[in-house]
Amino acid sequence: MEVLILKINRAYLVPLLLILSGCQSNLSGSTYSRDEARAVQQVQYGVVEDVRLVQIEGTKTPIGSVTGAAVGGIAGSTIGGGKGAAIATVLGAVVGGMAGSAAEEAITRTQGVELVIRLEQSGGLLAIVQEFDPAEVFHAGDRIRVMTVSGTTRVAQ
Repeated sequence: MEVLILKINRAYLVPLLLILSGCQSNLSGSTYSRDEARAVQQVQYGVVEDVRLVQIEGTKTPIGSVTGAAVGGIAGSTIGGGKGAAIATVLGAVVGGMAGSAAEEAITRTQGVELVIRLEQSGGLLAIVQEFDPAEVFHAGDRIRVMTVSGTTRVAQ
């Protein structure tokens, strides 16, 4: 019986991962939403004072828990018969929901970078966190642009 459950879980794992990976949005400095494209941006120049790698937590939507609950419920329903199957279905759905929620958060979690910037014009300090982009690595002393559009701020070299 355990072999059957393992096969069912693996059969549903790939679609679950595909669904969850579609929930992830890019938070790097080089990615713009459709609404931000062709919009006027406010630009300030500054110098990077400090750089620190951080984790940006993943998304926590109902998609992960609902999908996990469905997979867990289906897997649980294959165990036993009668009341045993009903109990296994409920337990499978609960455990699957928790696992699906955790999987969604883990899959969509990303590496970020915290930049502390001294603005050239005002001399003020600000900190911005954005997704780490290996094509654009920042170092203390780099002269950068701080761009803001529609309430979203990003840093670029």
